Amino acid sequence: MVRALVVSNMLPDLGHPERGSFVRDQVDALRHLDGLQVELYEFPPGGNALRHAFLDLRRRYGGKRFEVVHAHFGLSAWPALAVRARARALTVHGTDVRHPRTRQATRAVLPFMDLLGAVSASLAGELPGRAARRRTQVLPCGVDLDRFGALPRKEARLKLGLEPDRPYLLFPADPTRPSKRYDRALEVAGEVKLLTLGGIDPKEVPLWINAANAVLVPSEEEGFGLAVLEALACEVPVLATPVGVHAEALDGLQGVLCAPFDAASWRAALAAHLSSEDPRVPGRPHAARFSAQRMAERVAGAWRVALERAGNGS
Repeated sequence: MVRALVVSNMLPDLGHPERGSFVRDQVDALRHLDGLQVELYEFPPGGNALRHAFLDLRRRYGGKRFEVVHAHFGLSAWPALAVRARARALTVHGTDVRHPRTRQATRAVLPFMDLLGAVSASLAGELPGRAARRRTQVLPCGVDLDRFGALPRKEARLKLGLEPDRPYLLFPADPTRPSKRYDRALEVAGEVKLLTLGGIDPKEVPLWINAANAVLVPSEEEGFGLAVLEALACEVPVLATPVGVHAEALDGLQGVLCAPFDAASWRAALAAHLSSEDPRVPGRPHAARFSAQRMAERVAGAWRVALERAGNGS
């Protein structure tokens, strides 16, 4: 039995119930795999929370030793050092590599990690240090196919109190996050009502996706790009910039767009979806390639390899 502790500084609160949901999805998927016993420790973001988390982890787990302690997000790796482990792992998600100050904190903790993961190959290439980039594995969290699936559009709109026959577009992020580029989505939407996901409970997100004629993901940058996969799992058309995993996920699929942002061409690609009563694309098989279960199996395999190396002293 591999006993693992997952540490995340993305604890949700009333204002941000969506925070860290992808980590919890991965933990749930890991718990369904044979031979694993996985605990989750979450704490809120912020500098003051880091010190508290270190002390709390030492208090809770001071007498225990896990086979694996796996931190999500670079800053989380520091308090995770308070827990004894045979192998230590870290998955970086984006801002922990791209924000100047957080990047330095992430760089400093990398030598303590036996297993280093990034949620996409492109993000792995941004890690500080050639040695770190060389040993990094691609370990995304994946999309929960049990939660995300196609629902009748009018049914979803009825549950959300939306008009049944009006066209809607969805910006699947908090509009206050600059890198997500809400301004671009507004420009494309024009007179069409643009819905957003800021502060939405993760359990309700599939309703919002299915309520929309199409999903707009005009991000400046992405560590991974889970929103695109969630739209594909719901078979809802999606338009996205070629960042993160978008190009790979959308490759070869009709009815979607993966291209640099250009308002005119994006509006043209949207026209058919906005005029259709129930536009859909056969996107679920594309999303299934990045399912939470498959990605959890990848993580579990990486854990076992790291433990073998630790056992060999290499």
